[in-house]
Amino acid sequence: MKQIISTALLILSIWSCAQEKPTNYRLVGGPCEGCEAIFEYGERNLTSIDTLPDFNEKGPKIKISGTVYQIDGKTPAAGVIIYVHHTNQDGYYPPAKDAQGWGRRHGRIRGWMKTNQAGQYEYYTLRPAPYPGRTDPMHIHYTILEPNGKYYWIHDVVFKGDPRLKDYDGSIARGGNGLVELKPQGNLLVGNRDVILGKNVNDYER
Repeated sequence: MKQIISTALLILSIWSCAQEKPTNYRLVGGPCEGCEAIFEYGERNLTSIDTLPDFNEKGPKIKISGTVYQIDGKTPAAGVIIYVHHTNQDGYYPPAKDAQGWGRRHGRIRGWMKTNQAGQYEYYTLRPAPYPGRTDPMHIHYTILEPNGKYYWIHDVVFKGDPRLKDYDGSIARGGNGLVELKPQGNLLVGNRDVILGKNVNDYER
């Protein structure tokens, strides 16, 4: 009996250690309010595809997909976690009733993906609305967590043809060009947003 209890305690100890946040996670690229939200996926088994909570509601349905590359811009990067969040169809970030952590600020429309062996990811959601009474373009926020523990924000997805979007220069965008052109495909609007790890991210190599 003692041996059974000892074995159970050992398994519980190993499980508890596995749930703890690894100590090698490191924020790079300067301050980032809310980047810690990338760790809030809980017990989910992340895959390269996610459907955000708003997808079956009224609004323009979109699919965003892309490939994440190493800093050379050519080699696909597997195992990279991508966190996205955006406004609802009224331009706000309403939280879920049971929201915890950054979910209280980022709202309920958020999701996490983990790139596959080809570096690919995709997600389904509604095109976000702009902030009411402001000139900011429609956008989707991105945070990146690399397998080596580096995490940081990259520039938002923004949409070609948005009249609020002015003077966008994708060449200086963190993570590469975030300008997405949505094209009809069935009942969806489909766009591509590739990511280059570390591109235009300060102190990335330190």
